[in-house]
Amino acid sequence: MIQQFETGLMWFRRDLRVADNAALHMALKACRQLHCVFVFDRDILDELPRADRRVEFIRESLCELDADLRQLSGKSNAGLIIRHAKSVDAIAPLAQELGAQAVFAAHDYEPQSDIRDEQVRAALASAGVDFQTCKDHVIFERQEILTQTGTPYGVFTPYKNKWLATLTETHLGNHDCSALASKLASRPAAYCNDVPALARIGFEASNLSTLRLPTGASGARQLFEDFFDRMDEYHDTRNFPSKKGPSYLSVHLRFGTVSIRQLVATALQRQIQGSQGAAVWLSELVWRDFYFQILANFPHVAQRAYKSEYDAIVWESGPREKSLFEAWCHGKTGYPLVDAAMAQLNQTGYMHNRLRMVVGSFLVKDLGIDWRQGEAYFAKHLNDFDLAANNGGWQWVSSSGCDAQPYFRIFNPISQSEKFDPQGDFIRRYLPQLSLLTNKALHAPWKTKPDELKAAKLTLGVNYPHPVVAHDEARLLTLSRYAVVKKSLSKK
Repeated sequence: MIQQFETGLMWFRRDLRVADNAALHMALKACRQLHCVFVFDRDILDELPRADRRVEFIRESLCELDADLRQLSGKSNAGLIIRHAKSVDAIAPLAQELGAQAVFAAHDYEPQSDIRDEQVRAALASAGVDFQTCKDHVIFERQEILTQTGTPYGVFTPYKNKWLATLTETHLGNHDCSALASKLASRPAAYCNDVPALARIGFEASNLSTLRLPTGASGARQLFEDFFDRMDEYHDTRNFPSKKGPSYLSVHLRFGTVSIRQLVATALQRQIQGSQGAAVWLSELVWRDFYFQILANFPHVAQRAYKSEYDAIVWESGPREKSLFEAWCHGKTGYPLVDAAMAQLNQTGYMHNRLRMVVGSFLVKDLGIDWRQGEAYFAKHLNDFDLAANNGGWQWVSSSGCDAQPYFRIFNPISQSEKFDPQGDFIRRYLPQLSLLTNKALHAPWKTKPDELKAAKLTLGVNYPHPVVAHDEARLLTLSRYAVVKKSLSKK
C-alpha cells in the first residue's frame, strides 16, 4: 500500500494487542505517523453494573497495550490516548485535534456497532477525515463464505466444509507491525496520561484479581501455551466441567488480546499431524465464524428467532415465570448441576460450554421461559459475552436458531449430571452443602432416602431447595408448547 496520509489515528476496540493486528498494520502502512486511541464508550459502560469484571479486564489489558506500544515504538511518550465518552463524540474531535487525515479500526459485526460506526463515519466525513476499517476478528466475515447459489449458510457442516476448502495461508498471514513501529507517534503533552483507574471512569474493583484470570496479550499467551500441551486431548476432556479441558481463551478472543489467525493456524497444523483434539477445537473456532456471519447476514436474530415460526411460542409469564426465573438465576432450582453451573457463572463470570447448553435447555424446555431472558442474563454476567456466540447458543438450545437441536430434543438435567460430572467434583465445588451426599444421590437429592439426607446434613427446603419442576412433567409441557411450531412446519 502506498503511503496516503501524513497523520493517522488507530482506534483500538476489540483488538487489544500489537501482535498480528490487521488494523494497526494497515494504519502503520498508510501513514507517516500514527496516534492510537481507546474509548471507554459510555453508550456501553453506562448500562453496566459498577463492579464489572469485563471493564476491569479491559482496563488491565489496556495498561499492557499502552506499555507494548511504547516499547514497540521505542518512544517513551508513545502509547494510548484514552477517552471516556461516547465514541461518536470522541473520535472525530480527537482526529481534528491531532491533525489526522484518517482513522483506522477493525470491523465489528453487532447491529449497535454498525450504527455507531456509521455515526462516527458521518462525523469524520463532515470534518474531512477518512475512516478505513478492515477484517481482524474472524477468519471469514459477512459474505465471504456463500453457498453455490450465492446465499449465506444457515447449516454449520456445509459451512465448515466450504470454510476449510476456502482457507489458504494468506488468510492466516501474520500482520507483523514491528518493522513499521517507528511510525508510532509520541503523544502531545496534553495526552500523556496513564490508563485511568477504574474509579475515574465510575467503576469499582470486581473479584477479577482473586480469580487469577490473566489479562492482556501476555495473559492470552500464558493460557495458549498451557492449552497447547492439552490440545490433543481436547476431544476427550472438553465436556467435563471438573476437568481442565477448554482453552479458557474465549474472553481473550472477545477482546482481541489474542489473534484468531494464530489459534487457527496452530489448530490446523496439529490437525494435519493427526490430532483429533485439535480437529475438534478447530471446529469450535469455525463455529465462532459461523455465528458471526449469521449475525451479520441475519441481524433480526438479535431480537427474534432465526426461524420465524418459533416466535409463535407462548412462554411462561406472570408470577410463576418470575419465580422460576429467579430460582434459575440464583442457582436454586433443586437440580444440582444446573445450580452449580449458575453458581460458577455468578461467582466467576465463566461457565463451561457443556453447562451453557444444560442450563440453557433447562431454562427454556424445563421452565418454559423465553430464551431471550437467558440470553440477557448471560450478556450481563459472562466475561466472554459476545452477541454472536451468545445469541447463537441460546437459539440453539431453544431450537429456534440455525442448525439448532430439534425442538423435541430436551436435555435431562439428571442424566447430563451423571454423564458429565459422574463423581460430582464440579457440583461439590460450587454447592458445598451437598458435599456429603454419595455420588449416586448427588445428582438428584430429592430421590434420596431421609436417613441418607440426614447423614449428609442436608434438609431439602432448608439448606438446599426442592426441585422447582418435575422434569418428566416439564418435558410434556414443552412438547405441548412447541406444538405450534410443529403445526407451522407441517404446513410447509
